[in-house]
Amino acid sequence: MVSFTLSLIALLLGYFLYGRFVENVFRPDNRPTPAIAKADGVDFMVLPGWKIFMIQFLNIAGTGPIFGAIMGAKFGPSAYLWIVFGCIFAGAVHDYLSGMLSVRHGGVGLPELVGYYLGNTTKKVMLIFTVLLLVMVGAVFVYSPAIILGDLTQWNVMFWVAVIFVYYIIATMMPIDKIIGRIYPLFAFSLIFMAVAMLACLFVKMPHLPEIWDGLENRNPTAGPIFPCLFITIACGAISGFHATQSPLMARCMKHEKQGRPIFYGAMITEGMVALVWASISAYFFYDGGAAEVGSSLKASAPQVVTAVSNSWLGTFGGILALLGVVAAPITSGDTALRSARLIVSEFLHFDQKPIAKRLMICIPLFIVTSLLLWFNIANEDGFNVIWNYFGWANQALSVFTLWTLTVYLVRKKKPYVITLIPALFMTTVCGTFLAVSPIAFGLSTTISYLIAAAVFLFSLGWFIKWYQAQK
Repeated sequence: MVSFTLSLIALLLGYFLYGRFVENVFRPDNRPTPAIAKADGVDFMVLPGWKIFMIQFLNIAGTGPIFGAIMGAKFGPSAYLWIVFGCIFAGAVHDYLSGMLSVRHGGVGLPELVGYYLGNTTKKVMLIFTVLLLVMVGAVFVYSPAIILGDLTQWNVMFWVAVIFVYYIIATMMPIDKIIGRIYPLFAFSLIFMAVAMLACLFVKMPHLPEIWDGLENRNPTAGPIFPCLFITIACGAISGFHATQSPLMARCMKHEKQGRPIFYGAMITEGMVALVWASISAYFFYDGGAAEVGSSLKASAPQVVTAVSNSWLGTFGGILALLGVVAAPITSGDTALRSARLIVSEFLHFDQKPIAKRLMICIPLFIVTSLLLWFNIANEDGFNVIWNYFGWANQALSVFTLWTLTVYLVRKKKPYVITLIPALFMTTVCGTFLAVSPIAFGLSTTISYLIAAAVFLFSLGWFIKWYQAQK
């Protein structure tokens, strides 16, 4: 429990110390925000700060900090280090600066920001890449909660697929304050409450957890090499490119820029804490007899771990919270993913989104593509895992583009660019190495993959140095 406790304290200090430093680097001011300057009653409108925080937290979290942390626990206590350092120095910086840049550029989405700083060619690539990623999120987060609901109710899974998909259509089309603004804070509160309850249980039980100084003693060798697999497995709890597609949704609802640190940086730190709690619970579950206590197998899937632990530790009420966390969270991430896709495409086509007819013109093709991916998911026994694995890599690749965009911004503004340059170099190397070593890509040996990693790092650094010198 010592490593766990120190990690919690580090995350809190990270928000108050490094978060303040990053805020001072950006320097928020009192200029009119897009919510005021471009108010349209659909996507641009002022919402209360606490509500924006709750929506932002739920949008970026979903089940990522739970499922990712559970799977990441198989890498041992190194998961603690990645959650803490990744969250403070990479993920929260990534989320804050991408959100604030969106505010400064009129609430535009990620491809527009990338195009402004990295050029139109990159913008077009990012447009396709981002929309496909968001559609994958929508497809994956229809089927997985539908399976769980089917098991719980004994109703046909396809019935729940249809119900969730209809909800997606309504939520994507409706003004942001009608559904998202009303029910998301409740689900976010449930997710936070569950994490706090689990945190309290950890300190009451005081189980023997693997410590950082134990080394690789408590690590499952089947999890793959720590580098780069850990940094792809735990994404939302440390850094996730998906977040940069969600931050503009809330950038369009902020009343003033100084709300940015608690909303963007703060939501990421909160997500890191949730990930840390579940990584610790999973370490107990996998390595210290936790599975025997809750009556489940060591080979249990992430949803099974959540349900088993929640019911055992929190009783019937815990089961309800688990239901909200495992079912509601992915659904809410799925619909905001499709909403982001709608707005990104509308910006590219210059379609005003106030008329419902123009919203439909964009949404119908998006829903058709999502339906096709969903059909692949259902028709193939391993369809979910295939889509999820590709999503995992694409998600972190998206963070690479975002971090390089932020680095270029900081260089141009003559600000301390090292705060994004180091994470950009690291994540570029992670994604390049994973592509080399992963069975879903080239499946090369770790020796060759690490040589490729070194080459990717040196190439990226060389590109930046050459570009930086050209700016002088």
